[in-house]
Amino acid sequence: MIKNIFEKNVTDEIVTRINNLNPSTQALWGKMSVSQMLAHCCVTYEMLFEPERFPKPNFMMRLLLKFVVKPTVVGDVPYKQNLRTAPEFVIVGEKEFETEKKRLIDYLNQTQALGAEYFEGRESRSFGKLSKEEWNVMFYKHLDHHLGQFGV
Repeated sequence: MIKNIFEKNVTDEIVTRINNLNPSTQALWGKMSVSQMLAHCCVTYEMLFEPERFPKPNFMMRLLLKFVVKPTVVGDVPYKQNLRTAPEFVIVGEKEFETEKKRLIDYLNQTQALGAEYFEGRESRSFGKLSKEEWNVMFYKHLDHHLGQFGV
């Protein structure tokens, strides 16, 4: 079952897991370093809160994203290890651990403070309008997957 990221205790649990990471935490699978993973997780929030930084997908890409990718992203089935990611989520070069950790925690706190109703019907750059339940699944499942990747 997917936990509700809009509940403070769930946000606090995720923040605790993030705080259990350190710059030398090694991945159990995949190629990202821990700082790259934190930066990667921030992209979801950047696309939401800073959409002007990302080009809007063209018509054909929007159809592909909506009908092929969206069910995986907002569905209940956990992500498989080593899945390919969208180009916008590929983090090149090393990132500063404390900076990325703080950014991600700030995004989580901002999301939790806005609350579920803020997200009801809000437009996703990739998938169109999403329900608050779909936003929750997208946020929580992605974070849970990558924190699990790093053993926390």
